Amino acid sequence: MQTSGLTLEPPGVASPATLAVAAVTFLAALVLYELFAYRKRRSMPPGPFRWPLIGNTLQVPQVHPWLTYSRWAQVYGNILHLDALGQHIIVINSAKVAHELLDKRSAIYSGRPHLVMAGDLVGFDSSLVMQPYGDKLRQQRRFISQDLSIATLPRYCDIQEAAARRLVLGVINDPGSLESQVKMSIASIIMLVTYGYTVKNAEDHFIAQAFEMMDNFVLAIVPGTWLVDIIPPRKCCFDCSEVSILMGPTAVKYLPSWTPGATFLKTAKAWRKHLLTTNWMMYRWSKENSENGTAHVPNLCASVLTEMEGKVTPQLEESLMWAAATVMGAGLDTNVSTILSFILAMLRFPHVQKKAQAEIHAVVGSERLPEISDRPSLPYIRSVVTEVYRWLPAIPLCIPHALTEDDVYNGVFLPKGSVVMPNVWHMLHDPAIYPDPDAFKPERYGGLDSEMKKVTDLAFGFGRRACPGYHFAEGTIFSVVATVLATCDVVPVVNEHGQEIIPDIRYTTGAIIFPVDVKCTFRPRTEQAKAALVDSAATLL
Repeated sequence: MQTSGLTLEPPGVASPATLAVAAVTFLAALVLYELFAYRKRRSMPPGPFRWPLIGNTLQVPQVHPWLTYSRWAQVYGNILHLDALGQHIIVINSAKVAHELLDKRSAIYSGRPHLVMAGDLVGFDSSLVMQPYGDKLRQQRRFISQDLSIATLPRYCDIQEAAARRLVLGVINDPGSLESQVKMSIASIIMLVTYGYTVKNAEDHFIAQAFEMMDNFVLAIVPGTWLVDIIPPRKCCFDCSEVSILMGPTAVKYLPSWTPGATFLKTAKAWRKHLLTTNWMMYRWSKENSENGTAHVPNLCASVLTEMEGKVTPQLEESLMWAAATVMGAGLDTNVSTILSFILAMLRFPHVQKKAQAEIHAVVGSERLPEISDRPSLPYIRSVVTEVYRWLPAIPLCIPHALTEDDVYNGVFLPKGSVVMPNVWHMLHDPAIYPDPDAFKPERYGGLDSEMKKVTDLAFGFGRRACPGYHFAEGTIFSVVATVLATCDVVPVVNEHGQEIIPDIRYTTGAIIFPVDVKCTFRPRTEQAKAALVDSAATLL
């Protein structure tokens, strides 16, 4: 439209000159941002190609991420860096580096990443596993450590041994229920030791509640699943004061549940209710029944309450509730995974099974069943347990740490706020340290506890975040492994043509992994062995 020699654009339509200026301004800002980001990144660890603005967001692996990180380790080395929408991720692929940083510098490597879904919304940030490092966490660790210390473990051996024997007998009688039998066995041990509660059967209400809680936890912490964890808080690219954007995670979590894309809020509300209901229900049951004498004692809750008699406060009870919940939650899935991995190994490497059985026969004989007290005399059985931890670690990618201060390691800059992910899988499958890593070879440790400790130091976490109950867990797994091998041959199931079905090595993805479709038969080695199981299992407390 022409007016007095001037060209007027329709209202709301930018002129070509305006668009050009806007485009140039945007490109200039993008270049400045990338130059600034590059200046910060150039002294950081190497990593895959980073796209402008989004960084490596689309490259962060979602399925079996530890395998991708292991492949990248061949290209980028022991420490690699990813940038997911401004969130720095440091993946450690070396046991030496993990020890140098997470153990020796644990004062600044013991934080946890802030997960809005799992933490703020569902409530797992109150548990020891997810809680920021501080006084509350130290108190929970103290409760667990004092009850599951090496000195106190002998009082629980009878429970572990009896549960192992009932498990073996149950699988002998019903091999098709292997997984549910393993779950019930582990739950019966943990609930008795933690709460004094005796599991009644595989359909026990408390078991169902506990495993549902763990299923929710595993889903809540999966990276890239929840909108509230995908949208990052933003900072000014020139290190000025932080400025939160309107739709950062803090804002998103307050959206009405009917908002499109915010269905996660309904899920979080349901999971939070289940989490708190389950944990308080178990704690209150333990407190009431330990006082009136109907719960099995000692148990963790009763021991702490007895020690703190007259000093119990609501805050202390809440801390104890979460400590007990951590023992239950952390011990359920990890031990189930380890036992199923052991069974898979025996099916695929029968020569190991025979060698282990020979050691038990030579040391324990056939007149009695093995006990946890036999552990020092059975180095090959200890090696079998260790090799299970190495071969298929239940947590292949350690629950992430958070770096609370800027750090420099071997000239490499590691920024404050980084998510630090120890790739335990690669550390335990590094062919330079463990030749032929996919083979199951207990002999690789030479029967030396010092060599086995190198595996357990990785499998049970690092620094101030290491599992406080790992000695108890080792006793549980040893008891199951020794009892199975002393009394049974673990043999494959057969199809309708009489052919043996050897399971493939396949496993789930997630924070905790499980072998898939493990089926077998426990064939009693002698009638005497089966009779011993029947007699002993009946004495479970």
